[in-house]
Amino acid sequence: MPLTIAVIGESNCSPELVQEAEAVGREIGGRGAVLICGGLGGVMEAACRGAKRAGGRTVGIIPSDRGKDEPPNPFVDIPIYTGMGQARNILVVKSAHAVISVGGRYGTLSEIALALAHGIPVVGLHTWSLARNGVADQSIHVAGSAAEAVEMAVALAQQETAISG
Repeated sequence: MPLTIAVIGESNCSPELVQEAEAVGREIGGRGAVLICGGLGGVMEAACRGAKRAGGRTVGIIPSDRGKDEPPNPFVDIPIYTGMGQARNILVVKSAHAVISVGGRYGTLSEIALALAHGIPVVGLHTWSLARNGVADQSIHVAGSAAEAVEMAVALAQQETAISG
């Protein structure tokens, strides 16, 4: 069974984040992993586009019902319509062996928290940092590039699957 890597991030983002997300997607697709995301625009669309260009497969966990306001981006191979709005965030992270956060706003932060609460490793690229009582929390593995983010996510996912499998 292939590794599944979730890519999370904001739907309205800068051109720089679009480039980073597309590079992350290319790295994931090039490694034969399945990319999972929220299936919409911005970081999600860019990551899916990168994965498809590298010959990869993509799954979009769509917040709306089929035929409603938010169709999946054109690079989603398998759309899963939930009708759950942002509650679908739990499905995105629980479907992945590891999560890569590229940028992000509060919806992304909720996905990071859900992943960490469920023991799913999170790699961050230009994303949130966490602190508890003013002390930095190192739960998010910080990457400096798309290639490093995917390398870290794959290594962490393989560690998790070896431990649980």
